[in-house]
Formats: sequence, structure tokens, C-alpha cells
Amino acid sequence: MNPNDNKNNKNNKPGGNWRGVASLVGWALLLTIIFSYASSVIGSTGRQASSINVEYGEFQEMVESGQVARVEFDNAEDILLITPEEGYSYTAEDGTVYTKTEDGYTYMDAAGQEQTAHLELFTVRIQSNDAVIDFLNEYGVEGVDKEYQAPVNPVLAMLVSYVLPFVLIFLMFSLVMRWMAKKGGMGGMGGIGGVGKANAKVYMEKSTGVTFKDVAGQDEAKESLTEIIDFLHNPQKYTEIGAKLPKGALLVGPPGTGKTLLAKAVAGEANVPVFSISDFVEMFVGVGASRVRDLFKEAAKVAPCIVFIDEIDTIGKSRDNRMGGNDEREQTLNQLLAEMDGFDPTKGIILLAATNRPEVLDQALLRPGRFDRRITIDRPNLAGRIATLQVHTRNIKLAEDVNLKKVALATAGCVGADLANLVNEAALRAVRKGRKLVTQEDLLAAFELVIAGTEKKGSVLTEFEKKLVAYHEVGHAMVAYKQKNTEPVQKITIVPHTQGSLGYTLLMPEEDKTELRTRDELMAKIMVSMGGRAAEEVVMNTMTNGASQDIQDATNVARNMVAMFGMSDEFGMMALASRRNQYLDGGYGMDCAQDTAARMDQAVKDILDQCYQQAVEVIKASREDMDKVVAYLLEKETITGAEMVAIIEGRDPELVENPYASTRAEDKAFRPSSPETIEAPAKKVHMISQKIESPEEPAQEGQPENPVSDPSPSGGDAPQESGSTPSEPPKDTP
Repeated sequence: MNPNDNKNNKNNKPGGNWRGVASLVGWALLLTIIFSYASSVIGSTGRQASSINVEYGEFQEMVESGQVARVEFDNAEDILLITPEEGYSYTAEDGTVYTKTEDGYTYMDAAGQEQTAHLELFTVRIQSNDAVIDFLNEYGVEGVDKEYQAPVNPVLAMLVSYVLPFVLIFLMFSLVMRWMAKKGGMGGMGGIGGVGKANAKVYMEKSTGVTFKDVAGQDEAKESLTEIIDFLHNPQKYTEIGAKLPKGALLVGPPGTGKTLLAKAVAGEANVPVFSISDFVEMFVGVGASRVRDLFKEAAKVAPCIVFIDEIDTIGKSRDNRMGGNDEREQTLNQLLAEMDGFDPTKGIILLAATNRPEVLDQALLRPGRFDRRITIDRPNLAGRIATLQVHTRNIKLAEDVNLKKVALATAGCVGADLANLVNEAALRAVRKGRKLVTQEDLLAAFELVIAGTEKKGSVLTEFEKKLVAYHEVGHAMVAYKQKNTEPVQKITIVPHTQGSLGYTLLMPEEDKTELRTRDELMAKIMVSMGGRAAEEVVMNTMTNGASQDIQDATNVARNMVAMFGMSDEFGMMALASRRNQYLDGGYGMDCAQDTAARMDQAVKDILDQCYQQAVEVIKASREDMDKVVAYLLEKETITGAEMVAIIEGRDPELVENPYASTRAEDKAFRPSSPETIEAPAKKVHMISQKIESPEEPAQEGQPENPVSDPSPSGGDAPQESGSTPSEPPKDTP
């Protein structure tokens, strides 16, 4: 017999049901007593507030003065109910004056508004009925007996007052608990509120509406997950050679890369139930562990299935925290570890989890046997970004000039969520402009909107400020143009934007590159960041706070070169820091002594000083070209990199054909990212082993042995230096 069946039978014993019924009866009885007592107190208080006791002597004076219209004898209570004539006034103890009218008694409230109240005047009868009747007849006042009302049966009164409310409350509790049990909030009658039950959402088959066709740029992750889904559908294909079903897969990557989207795609492709849950930890200790038990219990009933836990780092943090642990989190983690070891893998329960902080997860959770696969969902490369843009633009009406590869090149480092936002912003911009199609301009403008914000239309700069900003931005562009290890300049603008910048220079790569960077490339990047401050000092003979972000970026690059990349002369290949968070902020912590850290700061300063001096030299050597570019920039406020090159080369910038061209010259040489430029191989190649002697003619006097053509002007088709790529601009010598 299955042990689980025994457990279920134990839980379904009559004793458990009777305990639940007894609990309901107790709660219903307690609430009935409370409600009955409260209603009796409220009723008596209301009667006391609406009934006024008049002394018998005062009653006689009212009759003698003709202020009583009618008297009713209540023999059961032995009182006389008095009905005054209209116009009678009664002054209460708090000073409120009540005046009898046809509809009741009127009085003035604290706000001076007239209100109506229903009062009942009575007095205790101290004479016989005959004496009272004679007294009333003497003054012409009507006296009648109160209408006889049969006493209520005490049994019926008890039923109405106690039994009926008890039955109604009991039925209400039963209905509420049955409804909560259907919703997953309570498993029967074993508790109030069902805090220990798993509130996982269950997606059946393709109800999520997402499949692998909606996920792009993550081919490796899709391949791993596709194999897991195939295992669920065709387990015999794998078990025939002894393969076992993976128990779990951990999706790891930066925010926005599509981890949750992949889990939804798995739900759409698997055709099996998928449980999705992310909230385990509560304020009560033990609740999370109970939810884990209930989650796997429910999953075992509908296996094969998939369980997806989003943000697993909320419960899976390492338990060796020196600052003290969290009992609720640790109990939840322990229960999760036990369940992952305990459930039978042959049933087909696969656990998927997502996190962007794998370094904080407990090692017991990461070992094989629990999470057998660790699937990295990283930032997409060029091909992945193109595919992602194609997915997000499927329902977008695009113009003929749209080049998604150009947009993908501009968005290096962006994740899928960024690209989706970019496409949506481009569509919104097209609507604002009154167009029916999204153009290339809309996509690039949306990209600039994300990095710089919208333009400040009401911002006004003085002539000096505009000139200062123009030289600052052209300083960045000029240093980038004169270096061979930098990205080409795409755009220069001095229009203020909402992100806090008065202008910016946009550098855009023209081919896909990995994260691998040489020391020269990093030094060139620092020089470009220093170009704005160098231009301020050389041209305007001043310094501004506009270079604060440039200085921070340059310092971060230089510090990484010294602390982590081993690119300093003093420390060499010594690691002074280590990465603390790979997928979030990318920060690192120091792994050296304070004295070493101080020396590291000096090494960082040396790199920054060296790059700044080189940037100053470039600015001084290019002063004449800068003046021309700045004059044109002040006139247009926004120019492209191609227009800047045209000005430097002495051409008319108005004649630039490609409005999106950069400072990098077109080169038809071979590029790995552009296979269409590869020339066809030679059809006949003869290999010979004979040694070919070099000609013995001596070189002519006064000429070099390897003559080359004269170099072309800056920005032209100058010969490339050794080691540079054909697509990089030449670096002019001062």
C-alpha cells in the first residue's frame, strides 16, 4: 500500500471531522451570545434614551393646566403613558428644549439645525385606576387602557433570540470555509484562514498564452528547457539507456532577461499543469514550511507537472549568516530541501526556480540532485537582440527604412525588457507625430529617450553656457574620433534633456563585440570620458561640474583595471577585489589591506592623470577643427558623426546623404559580423615546396625598402596601423 494513501486515510478519520465541527459549533455559540448581549444592551439603552420619567406631581400640574391630551394605562408595567398637547415644551437635564409637534418632538442641535426626536413621557401610577380616571374626567382628559398584548411564548422567544442566530452563524461559517477550501485557502476545517496552505497558481496546458516562439535571444536556455519538456512527454526514450529525469533547473541572469517569460513558455509548451508560487515566508514561524509541504503534496496528485518558484533567493539564502538567521526562512528552506530529496523523480515533478542573486543561495540547494541544471539567461548578443526586436515588432507596423540590425547595434548591453520598452516608446512617438508607421527615426529617438530622457523645450541657456556645453561635447567627440580603439561618434547635441544633462555625445558600435576589452581600449574609453573636461580647460580656460558623471565613469574603469583586471604596473596580476554581485549592480568588495588600498588609489590616479594629459594633447592638436565643428553645432544644436567628419575634411556637412552615419568610414574589408563582404575563394590554388629566393637588387639610395603611399588627411582612407581593424578610424599624429 502506498504510504501517502495511509497518511490521507489518517487525515480523513472521523475524529478529525468531529474536531472541526466542534470548533465551528464553539465559534458559532460564542458569537451568538456576544450578539444577543450586545443587542439587548443596545435596545435597553435606546429605550432609556427615548423614555422620560415625569414625577406624579408634575403630571397632575400638566393635567390641571390643560397640557395633556391623552393618558394610557399600562397595567402590566403599572405606569401611565402621557401624550401632551401640541406646543408642550420639555427641558432636559442638559438644557435641550423639546417641543411637541404633530410628528414628534423638535429640538435644536449643537449646530443650530432643527431636528426631530420621538420621545415617550410616562409616570408611575401611585393612585388607583378609579381615582386617576375621576381626576382626568374632571379636567376633560381622555383616559384609556393600553391595548392588550398576549405574552410571548418563552420557548419561541429563546428560539428566535438564540437558536436561530446560532444556526445562521454556523451555516455562514460552513459556507465560507467550503469556499476557501475550493480556492486553496483551507484544506477542510483544519484551521482559520488557511495560512499554512500553498496559494500556488495553477496554469493548465497553454492557458498562459506564451510559447517558445515568444522568447528570442536565449537559444541555449530554450534548448535545455526543451529537453526537459521532451522528457515529460517521452520518458521512455531516456529511461531506456538509464537516464534520470532532472529534479530541478535554476534560471540565473540579470533582471529583465526573460526568466519568468521562459517559465511561462515552459507552461505553454509542456501541456502539463504548472504550479507558480513566490510567497512562502510569512510573519508566523512554520507557515512557509507548511506551504512547501502542501505545494508538493498538491503537485504529486497531478504529476507529471512543473513547479515554478520565482525569486527563490527570498527563501534560499545561505544559512551561515554571521549576523543571525531568520527562523521562518530557515525552516522553509529546510522543508524545501527535504521535499526535493523526498519526491519520486519518476512521477515527473520538475522544479524550476529563478533568481538574479545566485551567490546568496545556500550550497545545499545548489548541489546536483536538487537543482541538476543551472541555466544562465544572460544579456543577448547582437543576433539575440535582432531576434528579440523581431519578436516585439511582430504586431508593429514598420516603415521600409527600419533597420533592426542598426537598432540592435545601438542597444548593446540591453536586455529583453529594455528592447520591449524601446519598441513601445517608438510606437507611441509615431502616434504623437501623426504617422501610421514606425520609422527608423522613431526607434533611434526612443533609444535616446531611454538613455537621456526627453528634450527640455522650455530650458534657456545663455550664449556662454551654450558655447561651453558645445566645446565640452565636441571634446568628447574629437577625442573619440582621433583614437583607433574607440566606438565611432553617432550624434552630438547641446539640447538639454530631462535626465539632467545639458547635452550628450552618443557613441554607437557598428559591429557586435563581446565583453572582452584590451588595455588600449579601456585607456581610450577613459580618454573619451576626459575629453569634455580637457576641452573646457584648454579652450574656455575653466572647469565646470558638468564633467562629474564623466569623472565617475572614468574612475570606475581605472579602478577595475587596477583592482580586478591586473593592468597596473605596480600590482601586476594581483587581484585586489572580487565581484560581490554579478547580475545586479556589478559591485565588488576589497580583498586587501588598507595600506594596499591606499596605494591602489594612487595607481588609479596615475592612470587617470595619464589619460587626461593625452586627452589635453589631442584637444590642443585639434583646436582648429574643433572651432569649426563647434560653430556648426551652435547653429544646428544637433549634428551627426558624419557631419562632423565632413567639416573636418573640408566638405559641406549639408550634403551628407546618410542621416544616421557615424564618424567611422565605410570599409568593404572582411568583417566576421558581415559575411556578405567575404570574397569568393580562389578556385585553383597550387602548393609548392620550392624555396623562392628574394631579389638581390639593392634598394635605391634615399628610398625606403618598403615604400608606401602618402598618408591621406584625417578621417580619410589612411593606411591602418598594425593590429587595428579595418573599420577603425586612423589616429592622427599631432
